[in-house]
Amino acid sequence: MNRLNRIVLIAIISLVAVIAFQQIKSVSVINSAFERAELAIFDIQKTAASTGWNNVSLGGGGYVTGIYLHPLQKDLVYIKTDVGGFYRWNPREQSWVPITDHFPLSQRRYYGGEALAFDPKDPKIVYIAAGSYVWDRPGTIFKSTNQGATWTKLNLDLPMGGNQNKRWMGERLVVNPFNSNVIFFGSRQDGLWKSSNAGRSWTKVNSFPGIGKKDIGITAVLLDKQVSGLVYAIAYGDGIYKSTDTGVTWSKVEGSPQWPRRMATSRNGTLYATSAKGLGVSKYANGVWSNITPNNSQAVFNALSVNPANPDELVVALGETPSTKIYQSLDGGSTWTQMKRSMNNTVPWWTKIMRSQAWISAIEFDPKVAGRIWLTDWYGIWRTDDIKANPVVWTNYQKGHEEIVTFALVSPPKGPLLLSGMADVDGFYHNNGLDAYPSKTFSDNGPDFQDTYSIAYNDRDPSRIVRVGGNRWNNTYSGATSADGGVTWQKFASFPANKMPMRVAMSATNPNVLVVSISSGQAVRTDDGGATWSDVSGLPKGPKGPWNWSQSLAADTVDGNTFYYYAGGKLYRSTDGGVSFGTVNASLPRESWHSLKTVSGVKGEVWLSLDRKGLHRSTDGGKTFSQIAGVERAYLFAFGKPQRGSKIPALYLYGKIADMGEGIFRSLDRGRTWTSIGDRSKPIGNNPQVMEASKQQFGLVFIGTGGRGIYYRTL
Repeated sequence: MNRLNRIVLIAIISLVAVIAFQQIKSVSVINSAFERAELAIFDIQKTAASTGWNNVSLGGGGYVTGIYLHPLQKDLVYIKTDVGGFYRWNPREQSWVPITDHFPLSQRRYYGGEALAFDPKDPKIVYIAAGSYVWDRPGTIFKSTNQGATWTKLNLDLPMGGNQNKRWMGERLVVNPFNSNVIFFGSRQDGLWKSSNAGRSWTKVNSFPGIGKKDIGITAVLLDKQVSGLVYAIAYGDGIYKSTDTGVTWSKVEGSPQWPRRMATSRNGTLYATSAKGLGVSKYANGVWSNITPNNSQAVFNALSVNPANPDELVVALGETPSTKIYQSLDGGSTWTQMKRSMNNTVPWWTKIMRSQAWISAIEFDPKVAGRIWLTDWYGIWRTDDIKANPVVWTNYQKGHEEIVTFALVSPPKGPLLLSGMADVDGFYHNNGLDAYPSKTFSDNGPDFQDTYSIAYNDRDPSRIVRVGGNRWNNTYSGATSADGGVTWQKFASFPANKMPMRVAMSATNPNVLVVSISSGQAVRTDDGGATWSDVSGLPKGPKGPWNWSQSLAADTVDGNTFYYYAGGKLYRSTDGGVSFGTVNASLPRESWHSLKTVSGVKGEVWLSLDRKGLHRSTDGGKTFSQIAGVERAYLFAFGKPQRGSKIPALYLYGKIADMGEGIFRSLDRGRTWTSIGDRSKPIGNNPQVMEASKQQFGLVFIGTGGRGIYYRTL
């Protein structure tokens, strides 16, 4: 190697070292620059093997409230969801690519999908209206010029409700097919808005006279593709309005349905609308409305699409019901045929209702593939490639669409790598690993719960596991135990009536001793595995559930008689197997968002995260706590298997470290020093609810979310 090459090589190595050192910092005081460099190199080696953050494969499970197919580019398909953000179809991989995962925790409201619209003249341009609840901070509209790879925030901040009532209707956001600079947005609370410069600025359309129902507002805006300037808009509860001058002036379309769901126009200028009972499907042609509801049905119709290649062919579907029916007409709605369906389900654990296309939100003809129709519903995305078949074969395409809400995660030291408690689909023993769908839900080998709220295992014998949950739909709750690591479950012989269990802890020495906190009620315990129950004394009432993710209850991992509970700035402790609790520490900060955890194999070691009030550790059973220096925010944390040669458990944190900022971190020395393991492009900001780390595999950590399923990372 000549002298010049050596100089270049040294410069490159120095630059890489400087960059790496800037990326991987320590909050501890290191005595010398040499020691700092050694630490940076050590951390570079550890993070070099990282595979990044990925989704645990579950397979859908959340409401897909809209689907959008571009008229110019084949296979350019987008979906919006109520709590999981937005996705774009990857035809090569036959999977969905999340395009809004860059929103951090501070912008978690943007994972609520209020609306989506693309520029019909330019396949690169797409807009989204993002915001979860009208009572939360305002939502906004974003624009992308590269199909969702990056986004620019536009100057329109309004209350939005991507996860609120009537979110399955639409579409609120639309781009003018004759002039891409003109965009309309129908809001829930603030009327109709218009941009004339491709979203750079917006003005309220004060001339629009429609008044929609409170917090639902203007549910759809439709621009005719054949007649320039012709616009329709739905004011929900008021009817359909019409403009012939691109929204300058408006008039109500007389005779229009009062409660329309969706609209579509055909190539010959006919307007179709779906609606509530009595006028389920109607059409407007030559100034006259006609009721064309299939079979004079009194059901609610929602999804609607007209074939862009044939103005007389349309499909409609019942909405707001699990008893779905889909109808096709080839003569503009004069006659209808109910489709016979055959379901090609690709997710092995999907239940009967999930396979039935429940509560259909949208149905769309593919403008580039004849005979192909897409459909979205409560749980996912379906497609048929031959609408003329009898029966029509529908296949669900779920790969990449991960939207289930997580309640609980457990990774025992033996047995399954992961057990998960979920909303609406009970939970899973992940028998096929992390990158393949589970075969079954808990309910397939045990009691049938809608939700599993908490899971715990016996530290001495991890094959003994307990979970608690139940059914919100009929207000019945209970729990179940497993003696084989979660493969099969036995329902509690009894459980107090009308009590929602929130958290469960199992004695470290006796798996029949369980303590359960109760939503808005007094905690209960059993010493016979759930056959009989008694009230626990000395604890305050539990927080209201089920939408509460704080972890207030934990069992000591060595002393089977000891349990801990945090509430309102106090740590409570029981030393009689959960029969009674007493205050052991009353000087802790008060914080509603918290996690209480104990360390495996160490008696009396208790850790408590208190969000912006830091991370705290006790080694004397909660009598005293010390705050971990440098942890400025402890939103979530977890303990995992120690690195080789160490007995100190790996500590993972979702929060903020001094001089390192917000992110996801790992410490191998009980919080003295930290390494960033986060990804700024994927901050896992969609309501991270629970964090767990593997007790079997060093470096494996999980984060369960409120709408993007479960993430994992292996280091």
